[in-house]
Amino acid sequence: MKYTTIVKTSLAMLWLGFSAPVVLAQTVGQPLPAWQEGELDIHHINTGMGNSAFMILPDGTTLLVDAGALDPTEARTQSARNTKAKPSAERQPGEWIARYIRKVSKTPVVDYALMTHFHDDHMGSPTSISKKSEQGKYVLAGITEVAEFVPVKKIIDRGWPDYAYPRVSKDTMVRNYRTFLDWQVKNKGLRVEGSVPGRNDQIVLLHNPQKYKGAFEVRNISANGEIWTGVGNVTRKHFPELKDLKPEQYPSENMCSIATRISYGKFDYFTGGDTPGVLQPGVPAWHDVETPVAKVVGPVDVHILDHHGNRDSQNDVLLGALRPRVLVIPVWSSDHPGHDVLDRIYSQRIYQGERDVFATDMLEANKLVIGELLNRLKSDSGHVVVRVANGGDSYRVFVLDDRDEDLKIKSIHGPYTSR
Repeated sequence: MKYTTIVKTSLAMLWLGFSAPVVLAQTVGQPLPAWQEGELDIHHINTGMGNSAFMILPDGTTLLVDAGALDPTEARTQSARNTKAKPSAERQPGEWIARYIRKVSKTPVVDYALMTHFHDDHMGSPTSISKKSEQGKYVLAGITEVAEFVPVKKIIDRGWPDYAYPRVSKDTMVRNYRTFLDWQVKNKGLRVEGSVPGRNDQIVLLHNPQKYKGAFEVRNISANGEIWTGVGNVTRKHFPELKDLKPEQYPSENMCSIATRISYGKFDYFTGGDTPGVLQPGVPAWHDVETPVAKVVGPVDVHILDHHGNRDSQNDVLLGALRPRVLVIPVWSSDHPGHDVLDRIYSQRIYQGERDVFATDMLEANKLVIGELLNRLKSDSGHVVVRVANGGDSYRVFVLDDRDEDLKIKSIHGPYTSR
């Protein structure tokens, strides 16, 4: 049914004395209607400075996946190669993310924060202009800044408790993050856990789990090269033992990313951090992490591109296994996505059927290089919100204006039928 038909039908229902406020509120130019009990909201937040996705689960439990914050003082960040800060440079990304959360959540709290890996565009790095926390113990950047404005109850990352595999950087960013964790654990009751691949009980519904029992699941797929087999909670090691490798051959930070599948009824969503899948010349086959991950994830409805759609991601096996109907590209650089990646995404040879692709902030530099393929995007700027209907049988995509905090709808897509 066309959107205009839905509006006319709703008006007719109101005339007859029926109420349809939610449908009427979903209008281009109007603010996004509030989340309702039973819906699953996935907000891909565009700050122009890295990845962040805030989710409101069916019973109101909240999940934040990453809170990126690049250094706005760096020459590259200020260049035409990088996106501009959204909505503005008046505040830093962590504060913008927190303000967004407070805007869309009825109870502004982050029940779970999942840090996919230790890179600044996913967790935030201290800069020369970063503020100190209220008690002065650590610097506010990314996730540490989010927690200054919105309570964070539990953090899951790939390194806790020793941050040793395969050799986690001890740079300023990681030191600051660990200082933040220590202080929050001792003073705010924060809980921290290492992601355990195969488990489906690290992130669970907290408010009304029985109502959605058997219908909702967050499954840990992989972390640190340990990958779920698809059977029970059984996993297998994908990387060689470190004792068999030289330090310069150790898995990269991206290769160790946490990958997660979120399921609600018939609906499935996959997020994999910066998981790579396209082999560089001369490297061993185990550098491809996407392929073994894809084989256990299976078909999904929505997929946020691995590694921002960079050239080493979205290999044929991943796309052919996931077959996503909707793909989201989190853009902050002129090489997001690669031209060859877009070719694969749209290829009917890899998998057949329609697909809608949304980018959070496509740069002019990228448009000049890629050309006509980008005309196929459903949106090239804005927050991308996936709203899954009560029960998970269908979903819509809302693109929101990211130039201010009004969260006005730019476009509406769907409804799509979940698989």
